[in-house]
Amino acid sequence: AVSADTPANRSTQQVANAAGAMSMVSVPKFKVCVCGGSGGIGQPLSMLMAMDEHVGELTIYDLSLAPVPPEGVAADLSHMEMGCRVRSYSLDITTGAKPVDHLRECLQGCHLVLVPAGVPRKPGMDRADLLNVNLGIARDLVEACATYCPDAILGLIVNPVNSVVPAMAELYKRRGLDPRKVCGVTTLDCVRANKFVHEITGVPTASINVPVIGGHAGATILPLFSQDPAGAKLPEEVLRALDKRVQDAGTEVVKAKSGKGSATLSMAFAGARFGKAVLAGLSGRRRVECAYCKSDITDLPYFAQKVVLGEGGIVKLLPLGELNEHETKRLEEAKEQLKGEIETGMKYAETESLA
Repeated sequence: AVSADTPANRSTQQVANAAGAMSMVSVPKFKVCVCGGSGGIGQPLSMLMAMDEHVGELTIYDLSLAPVPPEGVAADLSHMEMGCRVRSYSLDITTGAKPVDHLRECLQGCHLVLVPAGVPRKPGMDRADLLNVNLGIARDLVEACATYCPDAILGLIVNPVNSVVPAMAELYKRRGLDPRKVCGVTTLDCVRANKFVHEITGVPTASINVPVIGGHAGATILPLFSQDPAGAKLPEEVLRALDKRVQDAGTEVVKAKSGKGSATLSMAFAGARFGKAVLAGLSGRRRVECAYCKSDITDLPYFAQKVVLGEGGIVKLLPLGELNEHETKRLEEAKEQLKGEIETGMKYAETESLA
């Protein structure tokens, strides 16, 4: 039977035609690499990125001695119903090989490189203990990126972020590259702050957006609860407790896992949120997230603040906005600690260079 040509039917057909036309509009596709893709953060992060409509190709890199070979992770992901191509690359460091020697195919053409690499934090270990090992790991990966995908955005999830990012960004700068291509992924602090406010208020997480500024360790983590409508309504004593909980949330997870792991799943969730925002920005749909990068918003050369992610990565840093009395005091405390951690990273950069 033929449907009657009524205004209602015409309207329905127009909607259907519009939906069909929209489905035919091509979505920009990008190449993404996850360095450390076989690890506790890397595997779920790789899966979440593979599910993003903007990812046309996903490369997964890790060491051949990783407990789970990257080839296995790629094979597993390749069975998922998704449009992106997944490839794996591994490196045998026992031969003395370095990433820059073997990752041309893996990294060439990448738009985004997420780096959940390095030694994880263990009970009784503070972030300073991780510094020497993780700086070396980050340096070798950043060197390969500078060589094969210098225009890509690098999202570093390598602790201690407060020192590693300044070190790598300064090395990028000395190589003649844009230091703001190197970002510290601090999104997990925002995710935690939002979730903790939700747990107390019942307000949907989608309606909560607490900026977290400063750095990504201990007292340098400063959630600005006063800038979120739900958070601003909480009593002062509750906010102070939440402030401290966000600072110590990583330790909370390490203890809960009895030293057998750290915040891997939540970090993968947050890393994917940052990665998806980067890709949306590259596709022309700008996004705002907090990130730790080279900055002129305060008197420190590196700082986490809200940034606008656009066609070239970070296209704008946003001002801190109005802070209440507690946050103003905490800002000075955060900056005091962060200053020394930044200097540590910059001193490392003075003694190193990228090939």
